[in-house]
Amino acid sequence: MNDNEQVFRDAPVSQAVLKMAIPTIVMSLVTVCYNLADTFFVGQTNDAMQVAAVSLTNPVFVMFMAVANLFGIGGSALISILIGQNKKEEVKQVSSLCGFGSFVVGVIFAVIIFVFMDPLLNILGSSENTIEYARNYLYYIAAGAPFILFANTFGHALRGEGAASSAMLGGMIGTIANIVLDPIFILALNMGVAGAAIATVLGNILGCIYYLYYFRFKSPLLGLSLKLCLKGKNLLGRLVSIGVPSGINSALMSVATILLNNALVKYGDNPVAAMGIVTKAYMLIAFSHMGIANGIQPLLGYCFGAKLKDRFKSILKFSATLSIGIGSVLTIIYIVFSGQIIQLFINDTEVIYYGKSMLIATSLAGPILGILFLSINSMQAMEHSLPATLLSVCRQGLIFIPLLYILDALFGLNGIMYTQTAADYISIFISLFLLIHCLKEFNE
Repeated sequence: MNDNEQVFRDAPVSQAVLKMAIPTIVMSLVTVCYNLADTFFVGQTNDAMQVAAVSLTNPVFVMFMAVANLFGIGGSALISILIGQNKKEEVKQVSSLCGFGSFVVGVIFAVIIFVFMDPLLNILGSSENTIEYARNYLYYIAAGAPFILFANTFGHALRGEGAASSAMLGGMIGTIANIVLDPIFILALNMGVAGAAIATVLGNILGCIYYLYYFRFKSPLLGLSLKLCLKGKNLLGRLVSIGVPSGINSALMSVATILLNNALVKYGDNPVAAMGIVTKAYMLIAFSHMGIANGIQPLLGYCFGAKLKDRFKSILKFSATLSIGIGSVLTIIYIVFSGQIIQLFINDTEVIYYGKSMLIATSLAGPILGILFLSINSMQAMEHSLPATLLSVCRQGLIFIPLLYILDALFGLNGIMYTQTAADYISIFISLFLLIHCLKEFNE
């Protein structure tokens, strides 16, 4: 039994959770930093149209994350379950499936975006003021799609063997590179949104290089080869089944953002720019919760595979307490300093005016949002894919989309502002009901 596996089985619950969750929270915040860095440095141009363009194309990046979550979180959960069942050869096969699967899908995405660029920009809600900026950004993001997917997939998959710190390091390498390159490309070289996209892609390429190094020299259990990938193709269905809830959640975030931008654009480009800033700022709260949930998933998967029922429930309870505490602190900060937070990104009076109210409205579910993500990941760890998928579909799909149009029709722009919070509270209530049912089955 290696050191990482001892953490899964023998370490005190609080120690095991913090060892896995803290690096994963940091890694989640790294993803936020990627997005915030682009928005921040583009905002320093004081051109609201360029900020809006980055916001409009964000759904494409989120769709990339959906595939990375499908392969990465699904792979991480399955890897930890297989380790708990002592099936080490299948662990190597799953990690190979994650690597080659994510890269190939990235190539497919790139081809589709290049072929259908103009129709896609129209679907994303680009106006005559933003379409050229959006095209410049999307061109380079599409070119880097295989590297973006590979890097973010293995940022998750490494946690399956307990290597949360190594996963965090890979993410930080890319983020630091992105933050350093952004002002050079965007401001010094005057490349605007195109420079932001290039910096993002280069950061992910550096992350890929680190993960390949990790596989070659450091990983005790994972493998990465075409031979292992082909040998483990019978595990692909199981991997996808477990990963689908996380993938759908991110994919629907992309769809919801497109619909949200299209609903906002009739009120002008400034509300679109403001909501783009708010959406990325709120990712700090949402991704903190997701970091805890994703971090403990390998612990839960191992406990499920090894049938350690009491440890499973103790890990879940401690993580819920931790999530609510962090979420409450961040929410208070966001509400109290909402105006200052928006002003960090752009010095535009009208955008700040809209953004302040939007940020307060969006943050109201912040303290307990983690319960939703903990429920989804717990059910994935227990291989209850159907209820986990249902929850993912509810938050950004079955609940959010109808509410968006209902609240827009009833209350206009104010209704749009509160759509996400309303959808979150309804989804959290449903998640508790489904989680209790799945835990009863596991206990029996």
